[in-house]
Amino acid sequence: MDGPYAMLKEFARYAIVGGVAFLADFGTLVLVQETALRTFEWGVYVSTVMGFLVGLAVNYVLSLKFVFTRDGDAGKGRTAGAFLAFGAIGLIGLAATELGMWVGVEILEWNYRVVKFLVTGLVLAWNYLGRRIFVFGLESGAQ
Repeated sequence: MDGPYAMLKEFARYAIVGGVAFLADFGTLVLVQETALRTFEWGVYVSTVMGFLVGLAVNYVLSLKFVFTRDGDAGKGRTAGAFLAFGAIGLIGLAATELGMWVGVEILEWNYRVVKFLVTGLVLAWNYLGRRIFVFGLESGAQ
């Protein structure tokens, strides 16, 4: 299967991996917020960063194993530079997440759990496309 169909299948795998990473991210967010940082004024934002770091690690490992697996991807994501690019793309996603969390929690006064779900959906596409283009290269994704 070539072209857009192959990329669609790859995105579907990425969405599943992203779901697993989200569970790790969200679980860490709630655990840290509800236990260690409950009374800290900016605790939800610190907890969001901690969840992000756990989710990033899970996403990286599972993406290499299950998502970016085409012949053209071999070895591309397994260097220190690739991990830094993977992380940098994630940091942009984190910035968008933090902005969304701030808008949702501070301005709209919504529950942080609801806001996290909504924001995560918006950041998913950026993370996939950024990693496909800047870490693994678009040409290996189009085959």
